Amino acid sequence: MGKQNTHLVWDWNGTLLDDTEAVIGATNAAFGEIGLEPITLARYRELYCVPVPVFYERLMGRLPTDAEWTVMDQAFHRHYTEQRVGSRLTAGVEELLAAWTLAGRSQSLLSMYGHEELVPVVRGYGIESHFVRVDGRTGPSGGSKALHMERHLIALASAGAISPGRTVVIGDAVDDAVAAAHVGARAVLYTGGSHSRASLEVAGVPVVDSLEEAVEAAQDLVGREHA
Repeated sequence: MGKQNTHLVWDWNGTLLDDTEAVIGATNAAFGEIGLEPITLARYRELYCVPVPVFYERLMGRLPTDAEWTVMDQAFHRHYTEQRVGSRLTAGVEELLAAWTLAGRSQSLLSMYGHEELVPVVRGYGIESHFVRVDGRTGPSGGSKALHMERHLIALASAGAISPGRTVVIGDAVDDAVAAAHVGARAVLYTGGSHSRASLEVAGVPVVDSLEEAVEAAQDLVGREHA
């Protein structure tokens, strides 16, 4: 694999995995545990941001206390684990990943879902073999992906000829673009997950409505002649 090849770093929740209903259900369950009203998908996409406590501040009018954050975070993950079981891969994911692999190109997965939970879940969907590396969050939840992206790219570079300048992050959140910029990579954002199109467009990177479009945009960003 040469440095001319475009490398894709895929996000998981809301990108490869179509789990938005599970996320909204778990979010509302967490809200209910501290007496907040449920939120609609449209409202979620309008207000969602990272770090997550700031998202809660937008809803509550104040930052949650440490005790509230602990209750909400634990409740979210407990309910999400229950509800994720019914989630499917986003339409066309298997074909896109397989085609990229067959073309001799590399791809990896980086998620803010806990690493110990992520790896068996990805394996269970039958797509793990397409990735040269699968990394989930280590440490506390609720923060940005930037430092995780930095470690992910360092690990990729040490294992082969993958460079940030030839890397494109595909995700559903502004934080994916922030993390890409942090390591000198590019980003394409997908509207099918956590953010509205208007929220994503503030990142100043290509915004698309399908993962097929995301792959095409990624190739255009790096240059088709080198893809």
